[in-house]
Formats: sequence, structure tokens, C-alpha cells
Amino acid sequence: MANSQKRAYIAGVGMSVPDRVVTNDDFAKMIDTSDEWITQMTGIKERRYTDENTATSDLAIPASRQALERAGVDGSDVDAIIVATATPDTYFPSTACLIQKAIGAKDAFAYDIAAACAGFIFGVVQAQSYIASGIAETVLVVGAECLTKITDFTDRNTCVLFGDGAGAAVVRGCDPPRGLVDHFLRCDGNLSDYIIQPAGGSRRPASHETVDERLHTIKMKGRKVYVNASKAMADAVVLLLERQGLTGDDLDLLFPHQANIRIIQSVAKQAGMPMERVFVNIHKYGNTSAASVPLALAEAFDEGLLKEGMLIGMVAFGSGFTWGSALFRW
Repeated sequence: MANSQKRAYIAGVGMSVPDRVVTNDDFAKMIDTSDEWITQMTGIKERRYTDENTATSDLAIPASRQALERAGVDGSDVDAIIVATATPDTYFPSTACLIQKAIGAKDAFAYDIAAACAGFIFGVVQAQSYIASGIAETVLVVGAECLTKITDFTDRNTCVLFGDGAGAAVVRGCDPPRGLVDHFLRCDGNLSDYIIQPAGGSRRPASHETVDERLHTIKMKGRKVYVNASKAMADAVVLLLERQGLTGDDLDLLFPHQANIRIIQSVAKQAGMPMERVFVNIHKYGNTSAASVPLALAEAFDEGLLKEGMLIGMVAFGSGFTWGSALFRW
């Protein structure tokens, strides 16, 4: 039976990243770049890379198990699994189905969503809907990527940006004031060519030509992404604060998508928040797309930064163009 008063709260978080660390100095040996240039332009110092035998589910499964353990629930307690990823193991079956098998969630329904870097926030809002409607009591939401599998390492402007990783959250129901306070989701398909993997789908199936032209890798109009992402993310945070009668002073921690340090700084400034209350780990992991926000949440938990009663924000943008934000009372 539906219970519209129920809110979604994050009962446990987990993360998993590959062991291999690739630094800016490593890139300077391969392409015309430098640690100074990459750091200044992006804020990235290093990122994690999977090996050729590791797929997205291989990161998502341990992250999910850690989140379940911290939430104090078993895989069999999970009613739904939502995986946000742009790099699934296969287009079908979904990566969510592979996680369902691995954690023993025998009664769960499971599926992937494609909202790029904003996918984790989209997934959490879907979890809220399932919980409020009574469809599910426990939802596992995962953001996981192996972006290095679709990176063009001859493209100096994009190859330094991306890394691999996974973050997971167990979402359950609670009574206010705890839980998901408000959210905002949007898409603008007019900007769909700003970040794109041109080939591999039904528009341009795999062929010798598409492989030779590296069309199965990420293509990005960097400057246009920067301008639109900065505005979209800032507006999404400010809108939620204003809607709740709040300001940046009321927000204890902000977890932005880790794409570029200058975008993060711009969002913080427009939201009226000091950088001391903005969680940043882009220097360690680079841009991990849908894994970015849950990775940051899990790392903040590990560092003891998340305290009961805190008001936290999440915001992300990605290909599509998709973007979204959420406010949580921890």
C-alpha cells in the first residue's frame, strides 16, 4: 500500500576502485601535456584504471556488498536494484541483473538506467518513488563505470579526464524530517551532441569504419560542456535551496559531480557556499561519471564527515544533456 509520507534515506554506502593509479606524469610520457596543465585546467592529479579483464560489474558488486553490510541488510532483503552506468558489461542483460545474482537478491527486480553522470541522482529519486508507493522497502542504487574502456587515448583534451570506479547506496524508507527532502531532475536533448559516444548503437553499429575512426569512444565539446554544466548545476542547487526557504549557509555538505574543479568552484560560489563545505575528490579519481557522487558519499562516510541530522546536497550533470540535484537530511 502506498505511503506518500515515507521518505527515502541512505542506510549504507559502499565504494570500489581499481588498484592501478595513473598520474598526470604518466600521461606526460604518452601525450603532449604536463601535470601542471592538467591540474590547473581540471583539478585532477590521478585516476584509477581497470585492467583488460575487469568490467563494470566487477567494481559494482563489491561496492554493493559493502553498502549492504553497512546498512545491516542482506542481499535477500533487497527489493529493487537500479544501476546507473554508461559502460555496462553488456547492453543486455543489464549490469543490474549481474549484481542481483551476485548478492543473492532473489526476489528483486533490477535494471540499468542511462542518464550519464547524473544517473545516480536519477536512481535515488526513482528509489524514493518505489518506497513512497509501497512497491519496495529496500532499494540498492549503484553508480558504476569503466570509462577507460571507451576513452580515446589519442585525444589530448579528453583522455586525461576519466577514471573507473563504483559507488553504491542502500536506500530505505523513513519518517520525516530524515531522508530525501527535495529533488530536481531535468534534460535538454538539444545539447545531446555535446558529450556523445557516436557509434555502437543502432544509429551506427560496429563496423571496421567506426572502429578505425574511434567512434566508440567519448567525444566532447569541452568549452560548451563547461559553460552549460556550470550554470545547470548551480541553478539546480539554488532552486532547491530557495524552494525550501534555505540558503547556502544551511547546507552542511555539498556533493557535486567531480568533472572539473573549476565547475565545482563556480557552483559553490553561486550557491553561496565556502569550498570547505564542498566535498572534492576529483584529484584522486578524475571524472567517474555515474560513480562520481556515490564514490564521494562513501569516501565522506569513511572519513567520518557524515553526521546524523546534517543537510547534504547532491548535484550532477551529464550527457543527454541531463542534470539533477537532491537535498537529504542525513
